[in-house]
Amino acid sequence: MKSKLIILRGNSGSGKTTIAKKLQETLGDGTLLVSQDIVRRDMLHVRDRRGNLSINLIQNIASYGKNICPYVIVEGILGREIYQGMLQDLIQFFDNQADVYYFDLPFAETVKRHQTKDKAHEFGIEKLKAWWLINDKLGVENEIILTEKQSEEEIIMLILDKL
Repeated sequence: MKSKLIILRGNSGSGKTTIAKKLQETLGDGTLLVSQDIVRRDMLHVRDRRGNLSINLIQNIASYGKNICPYVIVEGILGREIYQGMLQDLIQFFDNQADVYYFDLPFAETVKRHQTKDKAHEFGIEKLKAWWLINDKLGVENEIILTEKQSEEEIIMLILDKL
């Protein structure tokens, strides 16, 4: 089986996790979803900085899915400064069978989206500002930029059409 890697990156509140979960549901059984938040915060409880333990674990979990899962989705803020090397290694490991998406939304839009989520009470605007990464595109070939003008349905259809 040839596996396809799907990488969804962007600032907190941009819609990555929502899209990733809907995509996993749509793609069906055997679709592996690797969420940065779950690995870094829930599994390892480490801070998001260079060399943190989650970098290798995200890569190892995603690598596990190659040739046994039709689709492997990796999603999270995945800031370029910290995760670029690992993500490029993953893309290469998947024989360049990867689609990379970057959610490039204005800060005000991510705040608006964040306020509609269950975890909105966990952190507020100040944390969103502290985590904010400007123009954090990965810079890989064929990276697709997603904007606030695209609905969830349009983004899902775009990803599915590309597969």
